[in-house]
Amino acid sequence: MPRAIIIEEFGGPEVMQMVESPVIPPNSHEVTIRNTAIGLNFIDTYHRSGLYPVELPSHLGLEGSAVITDLGKDVD
Repeated sequence: MPRAIIIEEFGGPEVMQMVESPVIPPNSHEVTIRNTAIGLNFIDTYHRSGLYPVELPSHLGLEGSAVITDLGKDVD
């Protein structure tokens, strides 16, 4: 099963958790992707610490490279 790094509270590196993340079929105008590379940048430390608050729970790693593995029925 795919995994993700999430935060459920703000703080230091210790608040990061690796969790299993099930693949959900895409809605009609969505695609499913499989990440092949994920970038973690300094902005992720701001999100994790709460300096730039994000809605929790949140995933870290806002950029990446991926391949499309599934299309919603209305995707052109």
